[in-house]
Amino acid sequence: MKPSILVLGSVWSNDVREQVAQAFDCHFMTAIPQAGDAAFDAIAGSIRGVLTTGTLGVTPALVAQLPRLDIVTVHGVGVDALPLSLLADKGIHVTNTPDVLTDDVADFAVLLLLSTVRRLPLLDRYVRAGDWAAKAPLGHLQARALRGKVAGIVGFGRIGQAVAARLQGFGLQIRYYQRSPGPAPAQRSASLLALAQESDMLVLCMPGGADTQGMIDREIIEALGPEGTLINIARGTVVDEAALVAALQDGRLGAAGLDVFENEPRVPAALLALDNVVLTPHAGSFTVEARRAMGALAVANLVAHFDGQPLPTPVD
Repeated sequence: MKPSILVLGSVWSNDVREQVAQAFDCHFMTAIPQAGDAAFDAIAGSIRGVLTTGTLGVTPALVAQLPRLDIVTVHGVGVDALPLSLLADKGIHVTNTPDVLTDDVADFAVLLLLSTVRRLPLLDRYVRAGDWAAKAPLGHLQARALRGKVAGIVGFGRIGQAVAARLQGFGLQIRYYQRSPGPAPAQRSASLLALAQESDMLVLCMPGGADTQGMIDREIIEALGPEGTLINIARGTVVDEAALVAALQDGRLGAAGLDVFENEPRVPAALLALDNVVLTPHAGSFTVEARRAMGALAVANLVAHFDGQPLPTPVD
Protein backbone atom coordinates (compact mmCIF):
# COMPACT_ATOMS: atom_id res chain seq x y z
CA MET A 1 0.00 0.00 0.00
CA LYS A 2 1.12 3.56 -0.67
CA PRO A 3 1.93 5.60 2.45
CA SER A 4 -0.79 8.10 3.32
CA ILE A 5 0.18 11.76 3.35
CA LEU A 6 -1.65 14.97 4.07
CA VAL A 7 -1.09 17.76 1.52
CA LEU A 8 -1.80 21.22 2.94
CA GLY A 9 -2.27 24.47 1.03
CA SER A 10 -4.12 25.61 -2.05
CA VAL A 11 -1.29 26.70 -4.38
CA TRP A 12 -0.19 23.42 -5.93
CA SER A 13 0.70 23.02 -9.57
CA ASN A 14 -0.58 20.07 -11.54
CA ASP A 15 2.98 18.76 -11.66
CA VAL A 16 3.21 18.55 -7.87
CA ARG A 17 -0.23 17.02 -7.50
CA GLU A 18 0.56 14.37 -10.09
CA GLN A 19 3.95 13.51 -8.59
CA VAL A 20 2.67 13.03 -5.06
CA ALA A 21 -0.46 11.22 -6.22
CA GLN A 22 1.64 8.67 -8.10
CA ALA A 23 3.78 7.86 -5.08
CA PHE A 24 1.36 8.29 -2.17
CA ASP A 25 -2.19 7.99 -0.99
CA CYS A 26 -2.82 11.75 -0.86
CA HIS A 27 -5.37 13.71 1.11
CA PHE A 28 -5.52 17.33 -0.10
CA MET A 29 -6.72 20.03 2.27
CA THR A 30 -6.43 23.76 1.70
CA ALA A 31 -5.99 24.66 5.38
CA ILE A 32 -4.76 23.02 8.56
CA PRO A 33 -7.64 20.74 9.61
CA GLN A 34 -9.25 20.93 13.01
CA ALA A 35 -10.28 18.14 15.32
CA GLY A 36 -13.92 17.42 14.80
CA ASP A 37 -13.66 17.63 11.02
CA ALA A 38 -15.23 14.28 10.12
CA ALA A 39 -13.30 13.90 6.85
CA PHE A 40 -10.01 14.59 8.59
CA ASP A 41 -10.72 12.47 11.67
CA ALA A 42 -11.44 9.51 9.40
CA ILE A 43 -7.91 9.57 7.94
CA ALA A 44 -5.81 11.09 10.76
CA GLY A 45 -4.72 7.74 12.15
CA SER A 46 -3.25 6.66 8.81
CA ILE A 47 -1.26 9.79 7.95
CA ARG A 48 2.50 9.22 7.95
CA GLY A 49 3.69 12.35 6.17
CA VAL A 50 2.69 15.98 5.70
CA LEU A 51 3.54 18.04 2.63
CA THR A 52 2.96 21.70 3.43
CA THR A 53 4.02 25.21 2.44
CA GLY A 54 6.47 27.44 4.23
CA THR A 55 3.72 29.89 5.11
CA LEU A 56 1.17 27.37 6.34
CA GLY A 57 3.50 24.92 8.09
CA VAL A 58 2.00 22.66 10.73
CA THR A 59 0.74 23.34 14.24
CA PRO A 60 1.42 21.47 17.48
CA ALA A 61 -2.29 20.62 17.57
CA LEU A 62 -2.08 18.99 14.14
CA VAL A 63 1.00 17.01 15.14
CA ALA A 64 -0.87 15.71 18.19
CA GLN A 65 -3.69 14.48 15.95
CA LEU A 66 -1.37 12.42 13.72
CA PRO A 67 -0.08 9.49 15.83
CA ARG A 68 1.81 7.84 12.93
CA LEU A 69 3.46 10.98 11.58
CA ASP A 70 7.04 10.28 10.38
CA ILE A 71 7.97 13.29 8.27
CA VAL A 72 6.99 16.89 7.51
CA THR A 73 8.13 18.18 4.13
CA VAL A 74 8.02 21.90 3.39
CA HIS A 75 7.53 23.02 -0.21
CA GLY A 76 9.72 26.09 0.26
CA VAL A 77 12.68 27.26 2.30
CA GLY A 78 11.17 28.80 5.44
CA VAL A 79 10.47 26.52 8.39
CA ASP A 80 9.39 29.21 10.86
CA ALA A 81 5.78 27.96 10.73
CA LEU A 82 6.85 24.58 12.13
CA PRO A 83 7.24 23.62 15.82
CA LEU A 84 10.75 22.32 15.22
CA SER A 85 11.54 21.44 18.85
CA LEU A 86 8.34 19.42 19.17
CA LEU A 87 8.99 17.58 15.91
CA ALA A 88 12.57 16.82 16.97
CA ASP A 89 11.41 15.53 20.36
CA LYS A 90 9.01 13.16 18.60
CA GLY A 91 11.65 12.00 16.14
CA ILE A 92 9.71 13.39 13.19
CA HIS A 93 11.91 14.26 10.22
CA VAL A 94 11.71 17.70 8.59
CA THR A 95 12.81 18.63 5.07
CA ASN A 96 12.55 21.74 2.90
CA THR A 97 13.50 22.73 -0.66
CA PRO A 98 16.52 25.08 -0.56
CA ASP A 99 18.72 26.12 -3.48
CA VAL A 100 16.22 25.35 -6.26
CA LEU A 101 14.44 28.67 -5.73
CA THR A 102 17.43 30.85 -4.83
CA ASP A 103 17.98 32.38 -8.26
CA ASP A 104 14.32 33.13 -8.95
CA VAL A 105 13.80 34.71 -5.52
CA ALA A 106 16.96 36.80 -5.94
CA ASP A 107 15.79 37.89 -9.40
CA PHE A 108 12.46 38.88 -7.90
CA ALA A 109 14.13 40.91 -5.15
CA VAL A 110 15.95 42.92 -7.82
CA LEU A 111 12.74 43.28 -9.82
CA LEU A 112 10.92 44.56 -6.74
CA LEU A 113 13.71 46.99 -5.93
CA LEU A 114 13.83 48.35 -9.47
CA SER A 115 10.04 48.62 -9.67
CA THR A 116 9.99 50.53 -6.39
CA VAL A 117 12.82 53.00 -6.91
CA ARG A 118 11.90 53.67 -10.56
CA ARG A 119 8.18 53.86 -9.69
CA LEU A 120 7.19 51.32 -12.34
CA PRO A 121 3.56 50.82 -11.25
CA LEU A 122 2.97 54.58 -11.32
CA LEU A 123 4.51 54.86 -14.77
CA ASP A 124 2.26 52.08 -16.00
CA ARG A 125 -0.79 53.86 -14.61
CA TYR A 126 0.41 57.15 -16.11
CA VAL A 127 0.34 55.62 -19.60
CA ARG A 128 -2.92 53.70 -19.12
CA ALA A 129 -4.72 56.78 -17.77
CA GLY A 130 -3.79 58.80 -20.84
CA ASP A 131 -1.58 61.17 -18.87
CA TRP A 132 1.33 60.68 -21.27
CA ALA A 133 -0.82 61.53 -24.27
CA ALA A 134 -2.08 64.56 -22.35
CA LYS A 135 1.54 65.58 -21.60
CA ALA A 136 0.90 65.63 -17.87
CA PRO A 137 4.03 66.37 -15.79
CA LEU A 138 6.01 63.43 -14.38
CA GLY A 139 8.06 65.28 -11.79
CA HIS A 140 5.95 64.10 -8.86
CA LEU A 141 7.01 60.48 -9.42
CA GLN A 142 10.45 61.04 -7.83
CA ALA A 143 12.19 58.04 -9.38
CA ARG A 144 15.65 57.21 -8.02
CA ALA A 145 18.82 55.89 -9.64
CA LEU A 146 20.70 52.84 -8.35
CA ARG A 147 24.29 53.41 -9.41
CA GLY A 148 26.54 54.65 -6.63
CA LYS A 149 24.01 53.89 -3.90
CA VAL A 150 24.46 51.45 -1.02
CA ALA A 151 22.29 48.35 -0.75
CA GLY A 152 22.15 46.87 2.72
CA ILE A 153 21.15 43.22 2.90
CA VAL A 154 19.77 41.77 6.12
CA GLY A 155 20.52 38.06 6.14
CA PHE A 156 23.48 37.02 4.01
CA GLY A 157 22.69 33.39 3.31
CA ARG A 158 22.08 31.78 -0.08
CA ILE A 159 19.43 34.25 -1.18
CA GLY A 160 21.08 37.31 0.35
CA GLN A 161 24.36 36.56 -1.43
CA ALA A 162 22.54 35.93 -4.72
CA VAL A 163 20.78 39.30 -4.37
CA ALA A 164 24.12 40.98 -3.64
CA ALA A 165 25.74 39.49 -6.75
CA ARG A 166 22.95 40.84 -8.92
CA LEU A 167 22.88 44.30 -7.38
CA GLN A 168 26.61 44.75 -7.83
CA GLY A 169 25.96 44.58 -11.56
CA PHE A 170 23.81 47.71 -11.22
CA GLY A 171 26.69 49.62 -9.67
CA LEU A 172 25.48 49.35 -6.09
CA GLN A 173 27.83 49.02 -3.15
CA ILE A 174 26.93 46.11 -0.90
CA ARG A 175 26.76 46.05 2.88
CA TYR A 176 25.09 43.38 4.98
CA TYR A 177 24.25 42.40 8.51
CA GLN A 178 23.62 39.09 10.19
CA ARG A 179 24.61 37.77 13.59
CA SER A 180 27.39 35.52 12.25
CA PRO A 181 30.36 37.06 10.40
CA GLY A 182 29.35 35.64 7.03
CA PRO A 183 31.54 35.13 3.95
CA ALA A 184 32.64 38.76 3.50
CA PRO A 185 33.45 40.27 6.93
CA ALA A 186 34.72 43.52 5.41
CA GLN A 187 31.22 44.24 4.06
CA ARG A 188 29.47 43.43 7.33
CA SER A 189 28.10 46.35 9.32
CA ALA A 190 28.62 46.44 13.06
CA SER A 191 24.89 46.22 13.78
CA LEU A 192 21.52 46.24 12.09
CA LEU A 193 21.11 49.90 13.04
CA ALA A 194 24.48 50.73 11.53
CA LEU A 195 23.50 48.93 8.32
CA ALA A 196 20.30 50.97 8.05
CA GLN A 197 22.23 54.19 8.62
CA GLU A 198 24.80 53.27 5.97
CA SER A 199 22.29 52.14 3.32
CA ASP A 200 20.10 53.81 0.73
CA MET A 201 18.13 50.61 0.18
CA LEU A 202 17.56 47.82 2.70
CA VAL A 203 16.73 44.36 1.34
CA LEU A 204 15.36 41.86 3.86
CA CYS A 205 16.44 38.27 3.23
CA MET A 206 16.56 36.84 6.76
CA PRO A 207 14.50 33.86 7.96
CA GLY A 208 11.25 34.35 9.83
CA GLY A 209 10.49 33.08 13.32
CA ALA A 210 10.70 34.27 16.89
CA ASP A 211 14.34 35.38 16.61
CA THR A 212 13.60 37.90 13.86
CA GLN A 213 10.04 38.95 14.70
CA GLY A 214 9.69 42.74 14.59
CA MET A 215 13.42 43.10 13.89
CA ILE A 216 12.80 45.98 11.48
CA ASP A 217 11.25 48.38 13.97
CA ARG A 218 10.67 52.12 14.04
CA GLU A 219 14.31 52.88 14.88
CA ILE A 220 15.62 50.88 11.92
CA ILE A 221 13.03 52.34 9.54
CA GLU A 222 13.83 55.90 10.60
CA ALA A 223 17.56 55.22 10.28
CA LEU A 224 16.97 54.26 6.64
CA GLY A 225 15.40 57.67 6.24
CA PRO A 226 13.07 59.74 4.06
CA GLU A 227 15.00 58.93 0.88
CA GLY A 228 15.48 55.28 1.78
CA THR A 229 13.78 52.22 0.30
CA LEU A 230 12.82 49.03 2.13
CA ILE A 231 12.42 45.76 0.21
CA ASN A 232 10.99 42.72 1.97
CA ILE A 233 11.15 39.25 0.41
CA ALA A 234 11.69 37.53 3.78
CA ARG A 235 8.63 37.22 6.02
CA GLY A 236 6.06 39.84 6.93
CA THR A 237 6.68 39.17 10.61
CA VAL A 238 10.23 40.56 10.49
CA VAL A 239 8.83 44.10 10.08
CA ASP A 240 6.79 46.15 12.53
CA GLU A 241 4.05 46.69 9.95
CA ALA A 242 2.30 49.50 11.84
CA ALA A 243 5.58 51.41 12.17
CA LEU A 244 6.28 50.85 8.48
CA VAL A 245 2.89 52.18 7.42
CA ALA A 246 3.23 55.26 9.61
CA ALA A 247 6.72 56.04 8.29
CA LEU A 248 5.59 55.71 4.67
CA GLN A 249 2.56 57.91 5.31
CA ASP A 250 4.42 60.79 6.91
CA GLY A 251 7.61 60.68 4.83
CA ARG A 252 10.04 59.25 7.37
CA LEU A 253 10.64 56.42 4.85
CA GLY A 254 10.79 57.10 1.13
CA ALA A 255 9.37 53.91 -0.38
CA ALA A 256 8.86 50.19 0.11
CA GLY A 257 8.53 47.09 -2.05
CA LEU A 258 6.73 44.31 -0.18
CA ASP A 259 6.24 40.71 -1.25
CA VAL A 260 5.29 39.49 2.24
CA PHE A 261 2.97 40.75 4.96
CA GLU A 262 2.23 40.24 8.62
CA ASN A 263 -1.17 38.57 8.16
CA GLU A 264 -1.18 37.12 4.65
CA PRO A 265 -3.15 37.31 2.48
CA ARG A 266 -4.63 40.34 4.26
CA VAL A 267 -2.83 43.59 3.41
CA PRO A 268 -3.54 46.72 5.47
CA ALA A 269 -5.83 49.17 3.67
CA ALA A 270 -3.36 51.94 4.52
CA LEU A 271 -0.68 50.22 2.41
CA LEU A 272 -3.09 49.78 -0.49
CA ALA A 273 -3.72 53.52 -0.49
CA LEU A 274 -0.05 54.55 -0.78
CA ASP A 275 1.65 55.42 -4.07
CA ASN A 276 5.16 54.97 -2.66
CA VAL A 277 4.69 51.22 -2.15
CA VAL A 278 4.86 48.29 -4.57
CA LEU A 279 2.86 45.26 -3.39
CA THR A 280 3.13 41.67 -4.63
CA PRO A 281 1.43 38.46 -3.36
CA HIS A 282 4.33 36.47 -1.83
CA ALA A 283 5.43 35.54 -5.33
CA GLY A 284 9.23 35.52 -5.11
CA SER A 285 9.56 31.87 -6.15
CA PHE A 286 6.53 31.89 -8.41
CA THR A 287 8.04 30.75 -11.68
CA VAL A 288 7.13 27.58 -13.53
CA GLU A 289 10.73 26.38 -13.29
CA ALA A 290 11.17 27.02 -9.57
CA ARG A 291 7.82 25.49 -8.66
CA ARG A 292 8.57 22.36 -10.69
CA ALA A 293 11.98 22.00 -9.06
CA MET A 294 10.55 22.61 -5.58
CA GLY A 295 7.82 20.04 -6.17
CA ALA A 296 10.28 17.45 -7.46
CA LEU A 297 12.58 17.97 -4.47
CA ALA A 298 9.72 17.82 -1.98
CA VAL A 299 8.52 14.55 -3.47
CA ALA A 300 12.08 13.22 -3.57
CA ASN A 301 12.39 13.84 0.17
CA LEU A 302 9.17 11.96 0.86
CA VAL A 303 10.10 9.06 -1.43
CA ALA A 304 13.58 8.77 0.08
CA HIS A 305 12.15 8.69 3.60
CA PHE A 306 9.65 5.94 2.92
CA ASP A 307 12.25 3.97 0.93
CA GLY A 308 14.65 4.13 3.86
CA GLN A 309 17.16 6.26 1.95
CA PRO A 310 19.04 9.40 3.11
CA LEU A 311 16.96 12.55 2.86
CA PRO A 312 18.14 14.89 0.07
CA THR A 313 17.59 18.11 2.03
CA PRO A 314 16.93 17.55 5.74
CA VAL A 315 16.44 20.47 8.12
CA ASP A 316 18.88 20.07 10.98
